[in-house]
Amino acid sequence: MINSTYFFISDVHLGLGLKEKEKEKEEKLVKLINHAVENCDELFILGDLFDYWFEYKRVIQKGYYKTLAALIEFSESGKKIHYFIGNHDFLHRNFFREEIGAILYEEPAAFILNNKKFYIGHGDGLLPNDSGYRVLKWILRNKFLQRLYSAIHPDLGIKIASRTSKTSRTYTSKKDYGKNDGLIDTAKQKIDEGYDYVLFGHTHIRSELEYKKGKYINLGSWLDKPCYGKFIDTFQIIDW
Repeated sequence: MINSTYFFISDVHLGLGLKEKEKEKEEKLVKLINHAVENCDELFILGDLFDYWFEYKRVIQKGYYKTLAALIEFSESGKKIHYFIGNHDFLHRNFFREEIGAILYEEPAAFILNNKKFYIGHGDGLLPNDSGYRVLKWILRNKFLQRLYSAIHPDLGIKIASRTSKTSRTYTSKKDYGKNDGLIDTAKQKIDEGYDYVLFGHTHIRSELEYKKGKYINLGSWLDKPCYGKFIDTFQIIDW
């Protein structure tokens, strides 16, 4: 039996920088998704694809059309997109599920890929000394509060979401998570439970750590160096 090929990306943060820089980043991302159409079977997005995302019932924010079109092409080729919602792009409704065909996850999930056990998530809310963010996460993910927020006009609502995203990123970048990046203990726990690979994003710290018979992997972010993960029988991080 031929093994499948899986690609992974994390923390692209589309919409973060100046227009020209964002255009260059999106072009690289679209090329990667087009490459994935021909060279992988399933695509995993480990959160924060966008620096902010707010989706109203009948309105989504402008921009990113090339990225959305590339993802639609990937999905329509018959391949799965797994999208783990991050702490910056959490305000999703049904656009990605109904228009693109992506499978959305609000929490980490387990997978069997080529007979290996994977535990995959964005990683937010798992840091042991980040209780303040866990409270904030509960508020931001509350569906009732999101419906109330959607009553704000899109121009103002998206502007507020953008500013909130910048505040969140500043908080994350200045937070001292200790000697380790804070997700390693969770990864070790999952490996002790029998997982072969544990994949997170969120911290923007690229990591590959072998532990017992398993491996913890963090793809870092596209703010530092664009890359993607590839898994067939072993896991590789490939600069793009």
